[in-house]
Amino acid sequence: MRGIRWFGVIATAAAATLACGGQAVQQGASSSPEIKIDVIGPQSGQNADLGDWDWKGVSLAVNRANAGGGIGGRKIVLTRYDDTGDPTTGANLAERAVSDKVTAVFGPPQSTVALAALPILTGASIPQMVSATSGALTTKGSKYIFLDTPTSPIIDTTLADHLVKTLQASSIAMISNNDAYGVGEHDSFLKELTQLGVRPVSDKVVTPDQKDFTSVLTDIRSSGPKYLFIGTEEVEAGLIAKQSRALGLSATFAIGSPGVTPTYLSTAGQDVVEGTIVSSAYLSNDANSGTRAFASAYRKAYGQTPELHGAKAYDGMNVLIQAMRKTPGDLSGPKLTSAIRSITYDGLLGTFQYDATGQGIKNSKIGSIKSGAIVPV
Repeated sequence: MRGIRWFGVIATAAAATLACGGQAVQQGASSSPEIKIDVIGPQSGQNADLGDWDWKGVSLAVNRANAGGGIGGRKIVLTRYDDTGDPTTGANLAERAVSDKVTAVFGPPQSTVALAALPILTGASIPQMVSATSGALTTKGSKYIFLDTPTSPIIDTTLADHLVKTLQASSIAMISNNDAYGVGEHDSFLKELTQLGVRPVSDKVVTPDQKDFTSVLTDIRSSGPKYLFIGTEEVEAGLIAKQSRALGLSATFAIGSPGVTPTYLSTAGQDVVEGTIVSSAYLSNDANSGTRAFASAYRKAYGQTPELHGAKAYDGMNVLIQAMRKTPGDLSGPKLTSAIRSITYDGLLGTFQYDATGQGIKNSKIGSIKSGAIVPV
């Protein structure tokens, strides 16, 4: 739900602090020493859904953990901050997390903002779990960054392979934005296309805040592509898809994680997104008993159907919880990061085993949108 900054969605068993604009409201605080975790993400602006989904997935996991005794009897307390999708704000909130001596930080979910927070949290030895996908996050030499999602190279290599190897595609156009996420999407997809011997018929770059794509889409239309790769976040991807059809561009859309979200569908419209090919580690709430149980709990808590971002946030928080339970007497950054790398976690997205770069899951699956639903291919 866009623009909402305050939520009272956590059961009292899960102590939580909801914070925005420097104000906080404490709910259900425990008298025992608390384990403080900051959740940083956009709660306002175009990409507010990313912060909302992160918060709900994290909160659901913490609610369950606290109801089961917490970490050695200690409650986990979440504090929610709005980074507005701005790297400077994200960096300032990371500094605040350092000052507040938190055990860990969850987020930010946008790659550009996560990269701004990364050196600050790493310098303070604070573990950072993110839903961002930029491969750049894993190349900074940090021992404290952990991704709850495959990176863009994994997602987009899978997508390009499907288009070229399975569908025998050769007429592919590209459009991406120039923030860290878009650059990662563009470079990963283009690299795999090149290795497969395919050159895009058009390759356009836009800005993250752009709303009118008439000029670039007109150029793309003139190249006559059969497929259009979209490397932007959810709302922008939906706008691009919608305007493409309005201009008579009939190419099948191909997209990574944003394509499996309700925001992409609602922004573009169901008729527009029909047939979109998607690459994601999480395609269905009905994949197995674990995803069904998660979806049921999520609907009960929030009255909404979960999607990829809520699922991976739930996984990422459960990784932190399992690691903290492995070393409850010492939750220092070095000890906790070692614990994270020592565990194997079977989650909704698959099996997590973290390497030295912070990658824990390295698989993606192909699906397509049919009648408003994601159908595995």
